[in-house]
Amino acid sequence: MLSAFTARPIIELKQRDKSKIESILATGDRVLVGLNTGSLRIYRVNDVPEVTSTNGNGAASNQETEERPPTATTAPKDALPPKSPAKKPTDLLREVEKFSTRAIDQLAIIKEANLLVSLSNYAVSFHDLTTFEPIEAPLAKTKPATTFAVTSNIVKDPTTGIPEITSRLAVAVKRRLLLWAWHDSELSADVTEILLSESIRSMTWANATRIVCGMNGGYVIVDVQTGSVEEIMSPGVLGAAGGQGRFGAVSAAGIGSMLGGFTPKPLSAKLAEGELLLAKDINTLFINDSGKALEKRQIPWAAAPESIGYSYPYILALQPPAKGALEVRNPDTLSLLQTISLQGAAALHFPPPTISLAHTSKGFHVLSDRVVWRMEATDYDSQIDELVKHGKLDEAISILGMLEDALLKNKTETLREVKMQKAELLFMKKRYRDSMDLFNEDDVDAPPERVLKLFPKVIAGELSGIEEDERQPSDADSDGEADGDQKPKTEPTEAVSSPPKGTGGFAKYLMAQVGHRKVNPETASIASRKTQDDDAASFRGRSSEDHSQYEKDLKASVSELFSYLAGARARLQRVIDPVTGKLKPRRTASGANEEAFKSLLISSSQNEDDEQLERELQHTFKIIDTTLFCAYMHSRPQLASSLFRIPNFCDPDVVNERLVETNRFNELVDFFIGKKLYRQAFKLLRKFGEPDQPDEAAPTLHGPARTVEYLQGLPPEMIDVILEFSEWTLRKDPKLGMEVFLADSENAETLPRDQVVKFLDDIDISLEIQYLQHIIEELNDLTPDFHNRLLQLFIKQLTQKEQGQEWDSLMERLVRFLRESKQYSLGKALGLIPKDDPRFYEAQAVVLSNMGQHRQALNISVFKMQDYAKAEEYCNHIHKTQDAQAQVASPSLSVTSASEDKDTDDAQPSIYHTLLSLYLTPPAPHKPNLGPALDLLSKHGSRLPATSTLSLVPDDLPVSQLESYFRGRMRSANSAVNETRVVAGLRKTSLFASQALLFLGDGIPGGQGGRNRRVVISDERMCGTCHKRLGGSVVAVMPDNKVVHYGCLGKAALQGGPSRPLSSNSSIGGVSSFSGLDSHLGAQAQGWGRSAA
Repeated sequence: MLSAFTARPIIELKQRDKSKIESILATGDRVLVGLNTGSLRIYRVNDVPEVTSTNGNGAASNQETEERPPTATTAPKDALPPKSPAKKPTDLLREVEKFSTRAIDQLAIIKEANLLVSLSNYAVSFHDLTTFEPIEAPLAKTKPATTFAVTSNIVKDPTTGIPEITSRLAVAVKRRLLLWAWHDSELSADVTEILLSESIRSMTWANATRIVCGMNGGYVIVDVQTGSVEEIMSPGVLGAAGGQGRFGAVSAAGIGSMLGGFTPKPLSAKLAEGELLLAKDINTLFINDSGKALEKRQIPWAAAPESIGYSYPYILALQPPAKGALEVRNPDTLSLLQTISLQGAAALHFPPPTISLAHTSKGFHVLSDRVVWRMEATDYDSQIDELVKHGKLDEAISILGMLEDALLKNKTETLREVKMQKAELLFMKKRYRDSMDLFNEDDVDAPPERVLKLFPKVIAGELSGIEEDERQPSDADSDGEADGDQKPKTEPTEAVSSPPKGTGGFAKYLMAQVGHRKVNPETASIASRKTQDDDAASFRGRSSEDHSQYEKDLKASVSELFSYLAGARARLQRVIDPVTGKLKPRRTASGANEEAFKSLLISSSQNEDDEQLERELQHTFKIIDTTLFCAYMHSRPQLASSLFRIPNFCDPDVVNERLVETNRFNELVDFFIGKKLYRQAFKLLRKFGEPDQPDEAAPTLHGPARTVEYLQGLPPEMIDVILEFSEWTLRKDPKLGMEVFLADSENAETLPRDQVVKFLDDIDISLEIQYLQHIIEELNDLTPDFHNRLLQLFIKQLTQKEQGQEWDSLMERLVRFLRESKQYSLGKALGLIPKDDPRFYEAQAVVLSNMGQHRQALNISVFKMQDYAKAEEYCNHIHKTQDAQAQVASPSLSVTSASEDKDTDDAQPSIYHTLLSLYLTPPAPHKPNLGPALDLLSKHGSRLPATSTLSLVPDDLPVSQLESYFRGRMRSANSAVNETRVVAGLRKTSLFASQALLFLGDGIPGGQGGRNRRVVISDERMCGTCHKRLGGSVVAVMPDNKVVHYGCLGKAALQGGPSRPLSSNSSIGGVSSFSGLDSHLGAQAQGWGRSAA
């Protein structure tokens, strides 16, 4: 049991004193005792050292009721005598004998007013708190009073809003409730009186303005400011049990008491956080300070208490004096935590209500007619340790949740440790989901090492706290404990929420291991103490049926382990990046990230640097991910691959071992790729992909497809790996293997091209050509070395192959490359091309053309190839290229070149003239070729100068054969003349239109009027800005024909009109004529457009 309070007698009446204690009042270091004789005694409490275990009082108060004597007020006889006289707990300072004529039933103080309030002879009296002289005794209207209640609070003044201390006194006079109020020690003159339906038997202040009154028929809550009275209604269950709607039902025992002439007194006590407890007989009801019932079960009292109270954070109930027992209960669970035997105890006394924290007045007093005990609270840390020691984990968690942080050395860590111990016990009772949920709570965040020690090595690996049995379960003795579930072994003394069922299977196996293995200090408080003989018998007695149950329990626990691992993984991702493994920036303001990673580490130092912390977090992440993988492999192997598709910290050795055992090579490749262990992955792919026949262990890995897919995803920095493992794919399937280098992706485009070219050259020259063409034609690589290399490979391959369809295609690619590329060396290209091979004549011609040697190029086409159409096509191409270059150099020139109109001998010969000269005046030993020459003259005569052309024509050539040439020349000359005439006519038309617009305007009503524009100003015309008559003032006309005073011109511009007037003049005779616009304004008429009239 718990030792929450220790009873220490501080006042004991001597045997010869015939007085009896009726009431007490403790304030500061003073205790005022009211006697039945009407005398008032004032005691001073001394600071006495705490009594050790040799003192029977202290020891007895910490034990169970049946374990201590009825009274414990004197030291045992065998105690050692003190070296010096023992200091008395209290000293009597004064006794006021004539304080009252009758017994003093109740005492209280109003500290701000220095008043002592007493109830004696059924009347309330005021005395001075210092001299104890009566101020008003008895107080008017208070007879016959039965009880009173005092409260002090800090409230804001409704008029000024300034906080002030307000004290209130409530006196119960039969059915009347009388109220006095003090505001900053000033007594209010008004006395409020509220009439209730029955006589008041008890009162408790709920807050500064509400008071709960207990009567025989129930409870009401009274608002002292408004005077409203509201009955306190019980929930349906309690109301039905009592047969009435409001709380105050009488039980069967209570009815018997009433028949005997005794009615149970309605009790009430204020709890923490605005809650109150009402008790009538053995019935209880929890309400808030507004009088609304709370959903809490009743306190399981065996008998009706004599008095109830609250001392932070416990509920107290004093049994009748015949029993003399004080019960201490948890307000949350309502469990009985401590029973203190106090012989003859009749009443409880709590310090006066103050405005301080709830826990500052945690001490209280218990009084009988002869003794006053001071109840001293033990250290809260000791209380929690004691509860944990006795296995009361739920009670410890509940009390930790109610206590404030300042009252404990480290509340967060203590609560976390207790919850983890409870989770471990829940796990051993096979409540796996509840256990994992508790481990995974935000305020627990159990370290993975703490959780995984509960699992066998197949799940937790080296972190397992369970030693595997050397023998297989199937080899267990057949005469083992088959009825283990029917005869469960002794269970741990800890009780968690609900009564535990018989343990068996995985839970039994785990619990049996507690005695077999070395006890972990973190779980020593919850582990059952079993003998080694019982432990050995448990292992020997594990039958096949037990092994089956063990497997079921293990599978069930692993399925619940996923939730914890997922939560721990999510918390780690808040502080560490799973992709890079680096710490994320800490949020020091809220501290959320700081607590997230500290809770997941077994030990963390405040002075450790970021690098050390990063390593520890990575290790923790590795534990979680590796365990998650093992759990998947045990219960859901098909989901293991999903873990590898995301960044993870799984241990490669563990993953490799488990996946190889189960022939899951696909998942193993995905894992290696995800962990960037590329060599291991590609070695595995090559092992299963390179053979001709697929392997039965991994048929899906056969072939180069998977290898190519993964190689395409590698960055350029991994070029060594790419080249090493792409070789076998290129030899196996060249087309598919080249996708590594030709894919439309950033990785393929940014590979080191010189290394790739060298690599492909060692494999196959055709693959090198394919790659070079790709980077030159598609990626527009302008590196001259690549262009020269491609040219060299083209020529090399053409010279080695025989002529055919493939050869023609390759030659076509070579010619196209020679024409389009400008980066290769022309001299080197001309030297590489065989000069005497007719198959390379076209290639030679292209190179010569690029070198500007057009005559040599045409010489090959005309005399070697004798392809006149190709020669003409070549001339057309050169002519168009030269025209395009001329237009780029002089874009202002007309399409009709001036050189075409010239017919002089010094005109520059065109490319057609060069071709014509080869036809008509060929070099030896070739003869003139008149047919192609005449065809050239007929088609391109306009591009050939007449003088130089006719000089080439033989003298004996009939003129009739030159008809087409002359027609073309004349048609070209006429076209130039006609074009000039058309352009001149268009320019005249444009000039006429501009002049018409200037002189006549555009003819649109309200539009531009040109120089013929007129504005008529009559005597009635008003200024468009100031709206005054224009009269004989100087005026200005705006472009939109708006007429304003010249002085209003600036305002008209600010109003949004055109800022520049068309004209200004003085009005003479009522008419102003504006025909003298200057040429500059007229030229701007087009700029103003249609806005001018």
